[in-house]
Parts: sequence; structure tokens; C-alpha cells
Amino acid sequence: MPVLIKKHGIPLRELSRLTDIRHAALSELSNAKRQNINFQHIEQIAESLDITDIREIMDLVNRDDE
Repeated sequence: MPVLIKKHGIPLRELSRLTDIRHAALSELSNAKRQNINFQHIEQIAESLDITDIREIMDLVNRDDE
């Protein structure tokens, strides 16, 4: 997510305001500190940044490969 924020030139606080997602939750997502991801948050981020490919926001990883 740090790359995404940099690419779109938007600080986390502004993204929080646009998406109505708590800044702390976005920070945890950005720093990969969340175990569970609320898909509605991903949708809100995509909509706010006009993203059509979810892979721009997140990568899916097979837990068996970790």
C-alpha cells in the first residue's frame, strides 16, 4: 500500500477522509500489520482512487507458501 499511496500522491489521512476508513486501520494495512482484511475497505479504497484492478491494491499470497 505504501507504493499505492505514493503513486497516487495521497497521504493516509486524506485517504482516510475520502474512504471514511479510520486512519489507524489504513496505517495497519499499509504496514502489513493486519491479519484480516475487510473487503469493503478494499472496495472503498479502489473507488476513491479510481482503481479497477484490485491487484493494484493488494497481492494474494498462498499461506502454504509463507
